[in-house]
Amino acid sequence: MQPHQERVVAESNELRDRLTKLTAFINTNPTFDALEEADQTLLIRQQRLMGEYLDTLGERIARFT
Repeated sequence: MQPHQERVVAESNELRDRLTKLTAFINTNPTFDALEEADQTLLIRQQRLMGEYLDTLGERIARFT
């Protein structure tokens, strides 16, 4: 694997970890429920976009082989 490809894989793994933590925060942390609705909406949008970004990285990685 080329160095730039290894960086994409590392980025994907890091993003997956961050997305998992954000999802857990949204779904299980009472602090999320205490946030203003606008902040909740922004975090949910961030979660969606991170998921799309992760999907895109996955498609790029699939093309490496």
